[in-house]
Amino acid sequence: MREDVQSLDIRDVTANWVNAAVLEAQIEERIKALADLSHTPLFFGRLDYLHVVGADQAEGAEGERFYIGRRHVHDADGDPMVVDWRAPVSQPFYRASKKDPHDVGLRRRFGYTAGELTAYEDEHLSDPTEAATTSKLLQAEIERPRVGPMRDIVATIQPEQDEIVRSGLGGTVCVQGGPGTGKTAVGLHRVAYLLYAHRERLARTGTLVIGPNASFLHYIEQVLPALGELEVKQATVESLVTSAAVEVRGTDPAGTAVVKGDARMAEVLRRAIRSHVTLPTEPVVVVRGSRRWRVPAYELEELVRQLLERDMRYGAAHEALPQRIAHAVLVRMEEAGEAPDDRVQDAVARTPAVKAAVKAMWPPVDPAKLVLRLLSDAEFLAAHAEGLLTPEEQGAILWAKPARSVRAAKWSAADAVLIDEAADLVARTHSLGHVVLDEAQDLSPMQYRAVGRRCSTGSATVLGDLAQGTTPWATASWADALRHLGKSDAVVEELTAGFRVPREVIAYASRLLPLISPGLAEVESVRESPGSLSVRRVVDPLALGAAVVAACVESLTHEGSTGLIAADARIPLLAGLLDAAGLPYLSPGEETTAEARLTLVPASLAKGLEYDYVVLDEPAAVVSGEPDERTGLRRLYVALTRAVSGLSVLHATPLPPALRA
Repeated sequence: MREDVQSLDIRDVTANWVNAAVLEAQIEERIKALADLSHTPLFFGRLDYLHVVGADQAEGAEGERFYIGRRHVHDADGDPMVVDWRAPVSQPFYRASKKDPHDVGLRRRFGYTAGELTAYEDEHLSDPTEAATTSKLLQAEIERPRVGPMRDIVATIQPEQDEIVRSGLGGTVCVQGGPGTGKTAVGLHRVAYLLYAHRERLARTGTLVIGPNASFLHYIEQVLPALGELEVKQATVESLVTSAAVEVRGTDPAGTAVVKGDARMAEVLRRAIRSHVTLPTEPVVVVRGSRRWRVPAYELEELVRQLLERDMRYGAAHEALPQRIAHAVLVRMEEAGEAPDDRVQDAVARTPAVKAAVKAMWPPVDPAKLVLRLLSDAEFLAAHAEGLLTPEEQGAILWAKPARSVRAAKWSAADAVLIDEAADLVARTHSLGHVVLDEAQDLSPMQYRAVGRRCSTGSATVLGDLAQGTTPWATASWADALRHLGKSDAVVEELTAGFRVPREVIAYASRLLPLISPGLAEVESVRESPGSLSVRRVVDPLALGAAVVAACVESLTHEGSTGLIAADARIPLLAGLLDAAGLPYLSPGEETTAEARLTLVPASLAKGLEYDYVVLDEPAAVVSGEPDERTGLRRLYVALTRAVSGLSVLHATPLPPALRA
């Protein structure tokens, strides 16, 4: 297929050089999409349909055999050799069971090692004498060592995951899933499915994946390309809202960030912007040739009040006001017997008198300057925060040293979100067709609003785990989060079957759930792995570092990746010990290889990452490194649940009470 595209001769098929350039770019993209991926097989399954026509069977599938793969493959005659996993005929590969075989007689799974076909496994779904068994190939795929970036799960998608992946484009889906339930993979595969099912629409409107940090985005960036999707953009919330005029160089104390991230700030900003509107006291006099046309102040005031009542975007109203004044002038011209047209109205709207009147009544507003004034001017803030923020909250967000200009200000990430909100009040933010928001539990209400603006006319996939909320402003419920996102009607799905974390490890970490998220269902791991959990106390605190390094050396004797997770404050100490021991290590986001398999991970960056083996240093330090105990325990819960094959916990300070037994 790739050679066919490469051999295309387009010299005589285009009308001009512009069309030729566009066509050449499209061909290059197609060649890129058809590139071979090392160690990635083209097919991973087979379906043999029965010679019956079922209600849930894909049209034309009766009696046919289909190979299922990551992308569509056809032969020289155009006949399909491999069917895309997203096609309707492929759905039974994920959904069929003994109870509901979807008219499939046989399902075959293929096993690969380093890209080579090494095994296959058959399920005779229509044979009542054959007992249902757990797929060993599926188990082996889940347990395959984690080296390199995140892999797709297209060969191992489970029925409950597939239902979410194939849900329609029209509605927003929120997925609550504990560690190892595959929620991130489900979100990415949902994007791939939607691009398959609604490609033309999403090609026009765009798609976006939003992650918590750059390390996380780097970790997941190869999943969609492996499925043939190359055009999906990635961003963090911070990069999404930071404009060219504002550089984030400062940080806020937790209390300040909480107030700035509160949804009440949206109303403060709206009031502050509307305060720039001034009702007129003087008429507008427009000179046209030898005639003078007068629009009295009371009529101008009525025009301004009408725009205020419509609650339009501030900038749109600023553009509409001169046209409305010009229309009032045209009415007077017509009453005087003239016959003005639209060109005359446009000319009147551009006259100095009308421009001056609009500038006085509805002046332009710069969003960054507005936020700068709110955070610098106590009287201005108090006037627009009255009844919304307490005096203490106003004091918390006021800058101790007001900045002289937008560029001189040390803007924080929370400030950038306020500017983004103000910018949307002035001019509508462009909306995309679909947005995936991962680790959503950590967003503030104002951040949710910022994301919601990017999908106001589209849909979203919201992924997260309330138990892993580690910011002071972490959401308490998905209902609140979805309301701030502007998607209150979203369907909330819960994934409770764990595939990544061994049962022993997730059970140990789940002891913290009653303290951090009461009422949240525990993850039930499908993988039992005796010996996967080790908890050891080092009596001498000075010997803890050496014991941690020794544990890393031990874990590296096994195949796969190792993550050394520690409180952020202990990272420099551990880095020095690793250097002294001659152990090379990576930073989060750097790709693990066969030669470099150890990553030193600050606890604050561990969320969303996974390693075959995890060595956790001093849990008490992870807890005490956060502003409050509950947030610290949530951070610890995240760190405890990053392991796929084994977890070693080493401590000198007593563990939190829930973990001591």
